[in-house]
Amino acid sequence: MKKPNSTLPKRSSPGNSLEDQAYRQLRQALVDGNFIPGQKLSIRRIASELGTSPMPVRTALGRLIAEQALDVLPSGTAVVPRLTRKAFEQLGLVRAALEPLAVKLAGPNIDTSTREKLGELLKIERMAREAGDSGQLLRADRQFLFTLYEPCQAPILMAMIEATWLRRSPHFWGAQWLIIGRLPSGSKHADILGAIDSGDFDYAGDLIKAEIQSATSYLLERMSFIGDPISAPKLRPLSRGPKRGR
Repeated sequence: MKKPNSTLPKRSSPGNSLEDQAYRQLRQALVDGNFIPGQKLSIRRIASELGTSPMPVRTALGRLIAEQALDVLPSGTAVVPRLTRKAFEQLGLVRAALEPLAVKLAGPNIDTSTREKLGELLKIERMAREAGDSGQLLRADRQFLFTLYEPCQAPILMAMIEATWLRRSPHFWGAQWLIIGRLPSGSKHADILGAIDSGDFDYAGDLIKAEIQSATSYLLERMSFIGDPISAPKLRPLSRGPKRGR
C-alpha cells in the first residue's frame, strides 16, 4: 500500500500533454519514495488523485514499465518492483559509479546559493534523525543529494541517476526504520560539504561513493529480499517427563 499521508505531486503547469504530466508526476513519486515494493498501482485511483481520466495514467504507466521502473503482473496491473538481493547489490554498484561522477562535475559549479541550501538541508537531516522522523530524514537526504548533483550540468547523467532512484527509493522507504536506527556516522554529507568548501571535488566524490557502498552493505545485511531462502524455525526437542514408578 502507499505510505501513510503520501500524495502524488501536484499537476504540472499547462502546455504539456496530460500523458506527459501524468508520467512526470508518477516518475517523481517513485523517486520520492511515495510507493513501496510490491504495491499495485490502480489506474482509476491514480487518475482520481491526479484529477485526470484513466487514459493518460495508463499511457504513463506503460512508459514506466518500458523503462523498467515498474513491473507488470500477468493480469496487466502495474506493480512497484521488489528486487532480489543480487539486483539490489547491482543497483548499489551502478549508483556508486554514477553519483560520484555527478559530484565531481558539479563541484566547480556550486554557487553560494546552492551551498547555503545544502547547509540548510544538512541541518534538517540532523533534526530529523534526532527526532526519529524517518520520513523527513529520507526526504531531506534525497533533496540534499539531488541539490548536490544538479549543478553537474550533465542531463544524460542526471537521467541515469534518476533511473536508478526509481528502483532504489521504494526499497529505502521500506527500510526507513533500519535507516533511522543507523549510526549518524553512516552519512558523509557533512564531510562532503567540507570537501567542497576546500575545493577537493574528487574527495567529495569518493565520500559519496563510500556512503553508497556502506548503505548498500548495511541494508543487504539486514533486509529480506524477494527470492531469499526461507529458513525453517529451529524446534527444540521435546523433553520427556519423569518416569512413573510401576
